[in-house]
Amino acid sequence: MGVPPTSTAAWQPGTCDAAPVPTPLRIVYGDHPSQFGELTLPDGQPRAVVVVVHGGFWRQRFGLELGRPLVADLVAAGYAAWNIEYRRVGGDGGWPATFDDVAAALDLLVGRDLPLDRVVAVGHSAGGHLAAWLAARPGLPADAPGAAPAVRLRGVVSQAGVLDLVDAERNGVGNGAAKDLLGGGPDDVPDRYVLASPVERLPLGVRVVCVHGTADVNVPIRQSERFVAAAGDEAELVTLPGVEHFAVIDPATEAWKACREAVDRLVGPAG
Repeated sequence: MGVPPTSTAAWQPGTCDAAPVPTPLRIVYGDHPSQFGELTLPDGQPRAVVVVVHGGFWRQRFGLELGRPLVADLVAAGYAAWNIEYRRVGGDGGWPATFDDVAAALDLLVGRDLPLDRVVAVGHSAGGHLAAWLAARPGLPADAPGAAPAVRLRGVVSQAGVLDLVDAERNGVGNGAAKDLLGGGPDDVPDRYVLASPVERLPLGVRVVCVHGTADVNVPIRQSERFVAAAGDEAELVTLPGVEHFAVIDPATEAWKACREAVDRLVGPAG
């Protein structure tokens, strides 16, 4: 993933330059320190729920602090935001733990006073992969990690997502990140790639908007192009000329605005 141009590690809810952000509710969904999320609610009834999935090439180095600035903007726009953490490679993650975690985090929304028929996932980089994979859960075999979801997504916004794991591994995206995630390369554990790679799970049954910059050297736009070409009418590519990898998670940029507009389109009119 590389290093963000400006650190978000010190960002805290309530320090956004716009309106103060409501204090998030920390919710634990397992015994591991990485099995939790932060649910932040807007004033009044949320128009939808946005699940925020951070990136970092599935590795321990980065966490959900990367998603907090996006949460601030989403909540100000009337969305409930569920910013999830999960076990990552180097911190007891990988196959199948990382997949089990994001599935469990999504399903934890059941039983809360939220519009569960209007849940959209937004994920950056490796988080874009996981967000699209969450959309693929209804089509998974019964014995696969994440099968039989309690919550189904209405749509996905993939922000420079890694959507073709075989192509990523064979072209050095993330310096072996997909191999580390799945415990081997495509020739070693092909069944895992079939279950884990969003392009292999098509059709997903929901719409995916891929927002990707042409100057992205961390995750080449080829990843989104290949996915959209394979998905056909289920997917849309929003190309950002000259935009690099991290602009899509900076709320001050037009790149993030394109992502927010994609969320709005997927959710549909309020009310």
